Amino acid sequence: MITNYNFNFKKIYPVLLELPFSEHLEELRQRLFHIGWIILLLTCLTFFEVKIIVKLLELPISDVKFFQLAPGEYFLSTVKISFYTGLLFASPFLIGQLILFLLPGLTKKETKIILPLLLSSLCLFGLGLVFSYYVLIPAALNFFLNYSLDVIEPFWSFDQYFEFILVLFYSTGLAFQIPIIQILLGLLNIISARQMFSLWRYVLLTSTIIGAILTPSTDPLTQLLLSLAIVILYFSGASILFLIKN
Repeated sequence: MITNYNFNFKKIYPVLLELPFSEHLEELRQRLFHIGWIILLLTCLTFFEVKIIVKLLELPISDVKFFQLAPGEYFLSTVKISFYTGLLFASPFLIGQLILFLLPGLTKKETKIILPLLLSSLCLFGLGLVFSYYVLIPAALNFFLNYSLDVIEPFWSFDQYFEFILVLFYSTGLAFQIPIIQILLGLLNIISARQMFSLWRYVLLTSTIIGAILTPSTDPLTQLLLSLAIVILYFSGASILFLIKN
């Protein structure tokens, strides 16, 4: 078990000590360049099969007809879908480049902590997307659809529909990073697991506020589901930190 662990941030950037600052920046520039062309390549590849992704995005809701408000709206929407999908597929490569950049400056003890955290962050983000796709999005869309079904014919703009889903996707993915943030704060001795547990009343209130802010819809069901997920993630992170530090 790890007790009283403190990061030595000077070791995270050894190139600042061993190499000229210009070479440090050059390495960073090269890695950002590799990330950029990988995202561009995956975006282009995704664009050729974007109709499959569009159909997947339309699956969470039925009995709705989509339309475009202006010429080219659907085309621009598919470009955005391709970019964000390419960015998502490039995430493992991005994490890999980050690991390669940090790895030379980490001790063995730090490597055992940092690498699992980075990989866990990626997995949690993916889990957030799955939770959003199968739980939050259907709940929100069906709420709005059933609420207006008797008086308004459901014709939705595809571009606005996609932006709605995109916000919900990424806000949920970011919310699922809460345990990672907690563990980092605990390892830096900023706050302990016991202190996190003692703040449970504030966590319940804050999760409600965050759920209302992050969800692009105004329906209470979606906000409640996201708030509940945040509470579970928070106490999971505090529990994991408690096991690590004791």
